[in-house]
Amino acid sequence: MFEVLTGTGLAASAGLNAYIPLLILGLLGRYTDLIDLPSGWTWLGNGWVIAIMAVLLAVEMVADKVPVVDHINDVVQTVVRPTAGGLAFGAGSSSETVTVSDPGSFFSSHQWVPVVTGVLLALGVHLLKSAARPVINATTAGIGAPVASTAEDATSVVVSLVAIILPVLVLVVLVGLAFFTFWFFRRRSERRREREAARAAGFRV
Repeated sequence: MFEVLTGTGLAASAGLNAYIPLLILGLLGRYTDLIDLPSGWTWLGNGWVIAIMAVLLAVEMVADKVPVVDHINDVVQTVVRPTAGGLAFGAGSSSETVTVSDPGSFFSSHQWVPVVTGVLLALGVHLLKSAARPVINATTAGIGAPVASTAEDATSVVVSLVAIILPVLVLVVLVGLAFFTFWFFRRRSERRREREAARAAGFRV
């Protein structure tokens, strides 16, 4: 169960920022005892890989905080974030952590399952983020972009660490994500009806 929660948290984190969970996995695997990456994923702890991901993270963090550019970045990240989510889920759920001592027993016969699961989870979070950002930009004249992006980056860091150190709390994150999804689409539907009603009233005048 903890393997699934760890992978889920890391994949959801990748849906917000592709490089944060992978970088955290690499850094913790290389410099701490909090996580022991399996043989197929030890490349995440390679010094060059960590350096490249750090550079890509810096570019992503800047691009995501500029209105209009953030939209272009989201289009590009439609491929990158799900891919990162698949890698993060696969690596995280197969690793030995402070809470998981026998990760191989859960996915031993179907190695592709955690990767595909991670891709789908990260894609779902990415699509929600991509749908919410234009609304935030429009309602705040672009001022909300850096605020929202900073909040997303911080959330990605926290969720990644929680997924590794205390994965049971990932359940709280999932509940919060489900609530936000319901609220966002309900609010967007209400705003659409309000605009349609306003147009209809204008035509009657």
